[in-house]
Amino acid sequence: MSIDYLSLAVSEVQQLAPYVPGKAIEELERETGLPADEIIKLASNESPLRANPHVISAIQSAAAQITRYPDGNGFLLKRKLAEKFGLDPEGITLGNGSNDLLIMVAQAFLRSGRNAVMSQYAFSVYASATTAVGATVCEVPAKEYGNDLDGMLSAIDEQTRVVFIANPNNPTGTWFDRDRFESFMDKVPRETIVVLDEAYIEYADDPSLPNGLHYLRRYPNLIVCRSLCKAYGLAGLRAGYSASSPQLADILNRVRQPFNVNSLALAAACAALDDEAYLDVGRQINREGLHQLQDGLSRLGLSWIPSRTNFVTVDFDGPAGPVYEALLAKGIIVRPLAGYDMPNHLRISVGLGPENRRFLEALTQVLGRGEHA
Repeated sequence: MSIDYLSLAVSEVQQLAPYVPGKAIEELERETGLPADEIIKLASNESPLRANPHVISAIQSAAAQITRYPDGNGFLLKRKLAEKFGLDPEGITLGNGSNDLLIMVAQAFLRSGRNAVMSQYAFSVYASATTAVGATVCEVPAKEYGNDLDGMLSAIDEQTRVVFIANPNNPTGTWFDRDRFESFMDKVPRETIVVLDEAYIEYADDPSLPNGLHYLRRYPNLIVCRSLCKAYGLAGLRAGYSASSPQLADILNRVRQPFNVNSLALAAACAALDDEAYLDVGRQINREGLHQLQDGLSRLGLSWIPSRTNFVTVDFDGPAGPVYEALLAKGIIVRPLAGYDMPNHLRISVGLGPENRRFLEALTQVLGRGEHA
């Protein structure tokens, strides 16, 4: 007798769809026969730089101890973060990427009968983590593709335990300034936890954006999540952290999995945080690349959503799926956004200059709009 094992899963899991990551280079190589060195991946908002040599050295040194469990408390990394950003080490929680921390928040504060408020076009993990624990997703319509903080404030009710907001936002690249953030936080009930997702904050070359770490004492219900996978170049190792009051960190650590950050990631993160020059180079390349992409898209008559990140989301004014598939055939991987209810858009990560140029040339050919200038 055939068994439908999905029916045996809890109802909340039955509602979920597996997370679909950006297509891997190896996957496209198998599908098309194109050699890996001719494929460009601009899909997952990774750093386009080569791995930091100081990070590689730290990993090699740490590798000699991989028969031992990592430091489950991450003492050295917490101390490094505390010194660099002026944080209380007792308020730091380490994660297997910031994604891990978002799930911890849902596990700690949400359940059936409670809800989490989030924006339309928000990072998909907010909704999946909420649904997985039986809580209700309260999605607020976006405002110009970004967080409508006033609308989100109005959506908070007695059952709201968590509000997820990202600044800058993924997958749209939009942002809000300090005044809007402070006005919002001043009105949020203190029993409602606000998760400020700043996974892309290192790329936000705009002093008007709030630095969430500066608001922890002012707002005891604030949890700031950050990633070391993007600008710091540790996507393959997965490392992130949250900063909050020690009381909130204690709650998150009650659901955090033991040894959730491995030894190599801990060593790599410490080395990465010490190398400000590598970070600065990445930021400069991103500024130039974002301008390069936006200028090229303008020449092709395309519009995009203004961004303060390392990606640009492009509107094709019609189904973007065929464009995505045609780019794949040319060895260019970008990110379709139909899963975010944005079927006319593709998200393009900023690459190195030659990679951006090749993408624009391929897009010009796909669209049949003449030579790219």
